[in-house]
Amino acid sequence: MPDELNLQITDLMAEAKGVMVIELRSPTGEALPPFKPGAHIELHLPGDIVRQYSLCNDAREDHRYCVGVGLSPVSRGGSRHVHQSLRVGDTLKVSPPRNHFPLEEDAPGFVFFAGGIGITPVWSMIQWCEANKRSWHLFYLVRSRQRAAFLEELKVFGNRVTLHADDEAGGVFDIASAINQQPSNVHFYTCGPTPLMLAVEAAAAGFPEEQVHFEWFTPKEPKSTATDKGFNIQLARSGKSFGVPADKSILQVLEDNGLRVESSCREGTCASCEICVLEGTPDHRDSVLTAAERKKNDVMMICVSRSLSETLVLDL
Repeated sequence: MPDELNLQITDLMAEAKGVMVIELRSPTGEALPPFKPGAHIELHLPGDIVRQYSLCNDAREDHRYCVGVGLSPVSRGGSRHVHQSLRVGDTLKVSPPRNHFPLEEDAPGFVFFAGGIGITPVWSMIQWCEANKRSWHLFYLVRSRQRAAFLEELKVFGNRVTLHADDEAGGVFDIASAINQQPSNVHFYTCGPTPLMLAVEAAAAGFPEEQVHFEWFTPKEPKSTATDKGFNIQLARSGKSFGVPADKSILQVLEDNGLRVESSCREGTCASCEICVLEGTPDHRDSVLTAAERKKNDVMMICVSRSLSETLVLDL
């Protein structure tokens, strides 16, 4: 699989208020690397801006990628550029799909919670469920229905979609009540703003953790704390060793020493900087790994995670 794809924008669609859907295809008509629901791609935008966006189209399609981009009121340049500057015919560098929010395809049923633009991976998941005749329900929580992407497409599913618009309901949705009514064997998938994620996490605490899945927009864990200490890293392949001070990340130390490591979000949400840990105990502060994956301590996100042991040996 290539490191980067050069894809052409073949359509730009205003899907809802503040939401733009971008369709990307190969300029030569070639099939694109396959993906499964929950996957995301990275768009390389001007000014060395790299942003991750979830694929929202049917995963059976190999001729295009579609991503939905919400215009952030505090945009650091990514969503603003997408909404204001991209044009049909433009070519973008795109990283092939990665998936840290995969569907458990053998689950007996799926319950989706989507908040705002968090509908993008969920819409792809729903299309998979329909194609595979699987049981599902969507709780779609938005501030107003004008901001609800894919609302027209979702209308055909009737009561399998619960739409809650805060401005119409006069308040927020009762997530705990909705979760308490679900069968014990369903899998929950949630994507959206942090308050929604935390509410689902708290309400679903009685379910086995392997049945509750999240994709975080913003970091769940703090990057640093007042009690952080320095530690050492050893690079197994190069034989080099470095000290990591309390006020710097492993990634920053590697970069300061001229070592280029793949990275993107620098917040522990995209997993592009995932590195294998050969010895030592990481202090996981990412928002990607599951509890089970964290217990294995065999990988870590070096942009935010630190060390509980004096030394970490990394596969670098």
